[in-house]
Amino acid sequence: MSVVETRVVARDEAEIRLDRWFKRHFPTLGHGALSKLLRTGQVRVDGGRAKASQRLEEGQAIRVPPLNLVELDDAKPAAPTVQRRRADDETIERLRAAVLYMDDEILAINKPAGLAVQGGTGTTQHVDGALDGLRFEAKERPRLVHRLDKDTSGVLLLARGYAAARRLTEAFRAKSAMKVYWALVVGEPKPSAGTVDLPIAKLPGRMGERMMVDRDAGKRAVSRYVTLDRIGHRVAWMALFPVTGRTHQLRLHMAELGTPILGDGKYGGADAIVQGEGVSRKLHLHARAIRVPDADGVPVSIIAPLVDPMARSFAFFGLDADVGADPYAPFED
Repeated sequence: MSVVETRVVARDEAEIRLDRWFKRHFPTLGHGALSKLLRTGQVRVDGGRAKASQRLEEGQAIRVPPLNLVELDDAKPAAPTVQRRRADDETIERLRAAVLYMDDEILAINKPAGLAVQGGTGTTQHVDGALDGLRFEAKERPRLVHRLDKDTSGVLLLARGYAAARRLTEAFRAKSAMKVYWALVVGEPKPSAGTVDLPIAKLPGRMGERMMVDRDAGKRAVSRYVTLDRIGHRVAWMALFPVTGRTHQLRLHMAELGTPILGDGKYGGADAIVQGEGVSRKLHLHARAIRVPDADGVPVSIIAPLVDPMARSFAFFGLDADVGADPYAPFED
């Protein structure tokens, strides 16, 4: 990275330490180099000086200086992985073709299942690496303001500048943004509509990103659900509304109901698999719609058409997506 960059703390990054945030985003930046940046005021949080131990809040702006220059100052060779890894041309073109909506502030794409939003160990292609290719003549690179799991498809919102990122992040924090997901689950939820209110915590140990219900130390997690259709007692088509935004919340809550999301082996195990030549074993979770206020407070609604594997499974089971033409209707009180 050769220019000063401002990044906004995502919802799932709230409450982590600043030094751990840097470790996540810039894994080759050593503790000594980060300490120097903090000591000299080159790294700032919301414009102010910060400490490595500072706990971050969703929506805060982190100033990241040119890290390749920092490494030169420390007399160490520049590590290529410090720079944002650019996605390949095929991935960028795929995302440009998946644009659902764009105005001066907002860019929304229909993220394909299987494409990560951000990089990690062994992940070379991701949305974060394609952001320069999604400028569309804007002065600033678009910014991520929320996240979807790698295997979840659907609406992913990007802010087309710093001011828009702050406003949209605040909309998510204040719950003035509404997200609705569609899922195919194995079994039939009883009751057919309701609310799951179970606290969630990260599972200890080295098992990757995995959550569990923890009534003592977990953070409150609330999900509303409505059954839109069913194929006997075998599979149900669900509309899901995450009132809170915890990691893997919908996946864990559906599993706790005894109806894991189809293809979700992480939380449903063998019970999440349906045998059949036309049924994919991949995760069947799709961010169907998102509604956010624009700069004037007028709601902007964006709906993502189904993509594989959801689209193929809908065809296989004979489900009609037009039944859910208004994705917000099941949750409008």
